[in-house]
Amino acid sequence: MKRFRSLAVLVLVCTALVGAGKATKSAGYDPKRDPAADLKAAMAEAQRDNKRILLEVGGEWCPWCHILNDLFTEDKEIAARLHDNYVVVKVNFSREVKNEKFLSQYPKIDSYPHMYVLEKDGKLLHADDLTTMEKKDGYDRAKVLNFLTYWAPKRNGKA
Repeated sequence: MKRFRSLAVLVLVCTALVGAGKATKSAGYDPKRDPAADLKAAMAEAQRDNKRILLEVGGEWCPWCHILNDLFTEDKEIAARLHDNYVVVKVNFSREVKNEKFLSQYPKIDSYPHMYVLEKDGKLLHADDLTTMEKKDGYDRAKVLNFLTYWAPKRNGKA
């Protein structure tokens, strides 16, 4: 029953956002992408550039995914932190394309967006549902920056 209520609230919020014109821009979750191929390419890039991989699982239907995407793209400091330390791979999860086979290799997801931090070789370091970073109607910028700093690769003894 709790999940049903959560889903009902999510549908209402999505409907309201779409109606308000706030969810018209893509959050970058493409159901046609192959997450296994994207991860393979990300691992090559991460190894070459000494970065970690940030698997971001969500969908265009998810209002919090849009809010996170806006924060990642519009906040210059956060965008720089991402660019300098991570190869971001967006994995679509939707009613039509669940990517179950790919996602089965990681811990269960209870809410979206969901992040997996991977080492440059693809080893799972951390899974996070981001709920501790939420605030009223968005994400706490300082908490997001702390997360990105904490999980950034260590370089010469520093993050």
